[in-house]
Amino acid sequence: MDGLMMDTPLSLIHLFDRGTRLFADKQIVTSTPGGMERLSYGDWGDRTRRLGGMLDDLDISGDGRVATFAWNNSRHLELYFAAPCTGRVSHTLNLRLFPEQLTYIVNHAEDEVIFVDHSVAGLIWPLMDAFDTVRHVVLMDDGAPAPDADAIRADVHDYESLLASASAVEWTRVDENRASSMMYTSGTTGNPKGVVYSHRSVVLHTFGAMMADTLGVNERDVILPVVPMFHANAWGLAHAGVATGATLVMPGANLAAGALADLIEGEKVTLAAGVPTIWMGVLPELEGRDVSSLRAIPCGGSAVPRTLSEGYRKATGLPILQAWGMTETSPLAAVCNIKSTLDHLDDDAKADLRTSVGLITPAVDFRIADSDTGAEVPWDGESRGELQVRGPWVASTYYNDDRSSESFTDDGWLRTGDVATADAEGYIRLVDRTKDLIKSGGEWISSVELENEIMAHPDVAEAAVIGVASTKWGERAMACVVTAEGASLSADDILDWLDGRVVKWWLPDRVEFIDEVPKTSVGKFSKKTLRERFGDVLVD
Repeated sequence: MDGLMMDTPLSLIHLFDRGTRLFADKQIVTSTPGGMERLSYGDWGDRTRRLGGMLDDLDISGDGRVATFAWNNSRHLELYFAAPCTGRVSHTLNLRLFPEQLTYIVNHAEDEVIFVDHSVAGLIWPLMDAFDTVRHVVLMDDGAPAPDADAIRADVHDYESLLASASAVEWTRVDENRASSMMYTSGTTGNPKGVVYSHRSVVLHTFGAMMADTLGVNERDVILPVVPMFHANAWGLAHAGVATGATLVMPGANLAAGALADLIEGEKVTLAAGVPTIWMGVLPELEGRDVSSLRAIPCGGSAVPRTLSEGYRKATGLPILQAWGMTETSPLAAVCNIKSTLDHLDDDAKADLRTSVGLITPAVDFRIADSDTGAEVPWDGESRGELQVRGPWVASTYYNDDRSSESFTDDGWLRTGDVATADAEGYIRLVDRTKDLIKSGGEWISSVELENEIMAHPDVAEAAVIGVASTKWGERAMACVVTAEGASLSADDILDWLDGRVVKWWLPDRVEFIDEVPKTSVGKFSKKTLRERFGDVLVD
């Protein structure tokens, strides 16, 4: 028999209405060069409805793509909701992509309008004439000078001027499977691939972020999303913040470690989320500050070194809360909370457990598949394979892209490209990316595990491990190391440190000291850049 429940569509309109009606007096705070801007949810809601009218005034198509090129601020949040709540599609553009990637993305998505912060207009202004479908550019004043409106062929407008003349609109009721937003992968190889989220998937992902066993976002939270709104939906924190009526603290363009520490202390932030490179810089800035308001420090994007997590535990009482996901998973797919049945573990064992990405989130399924046979490997903490996932907020294909078949299995699972293990408790540990594994003499070396061991050295700031050509073994490991400020290290120091921590044949054949590990557009180590830089290296 069928269930007898109402078939009410899941829509961002519900999240918007709940936040603005129940929590009208709560605030959205934005850091600007001129100080802190504070906007109530009630006023933000009025502005967002008028933004819907602005899109009508600009004659944006009923399902037109509305692009944003902006930092985390209240205007960007208005766009997060106004576009999908009028039936259109919000499309966030990554500020850190190469010009050719941005051009490809805008044209591939067929964006009709781009909303641009003044401070980043210089990055996109030279590309405007290469955009085939963009008819309007709307400039948003974030304290930086405005670019020359006569330099491009599109119609250029001022955000606040258009908003002042626009009328508030009633939201368009849409099918829950209609596109709400889209985002492109960071494009480390080839052109970026488009992921299209539905209203249903975003709402369910929002509920997922609100669960106590994930991030536990709630009305009492003061949320600092350092992770950009143009990357993986700000990890769902923007949507969850609005849905729960949590105070949102938007950092704007200033992501300096000291500025972030000021926000945490000054705004009494309870939940602050960012990538490891961000938290590495912030940690020393917390000394002597009152950050007792913090309850969770979610971190993802790349593996969190044990030393970083334990550094925060010692400084704040809170270890890093490691999470995992991808643009394709909306992104929240795993969170490393420790089960109550494991409370008996000592501090050392818990610290080791926190270096895993944790347990799969409710509603998402995972399996670890043998790379050769495709068979699922056992949960024994040792057997490795490709991590594959599926669920209601996981992409089923890419937007208008022939490469989709490479990333999805015939039976409907997303191939993540991550090599992982799972232990008997279900904790997932990423050991490498399939493309970053080093095959030496027929055996695999995990670059991620090597990096974590190297970065455990007290005098190491960063470390990345790549494979280089070997005359004897085909490929060997090479460590690229950044020393901590004021420290001095030799290659022998690194090898001595690793001795006994990893098996002998994993020891790098070469250690190269560099000033900084290059980063991708989303803050991950760019091993592709390192492989290009050291492509001529040959070891015995």
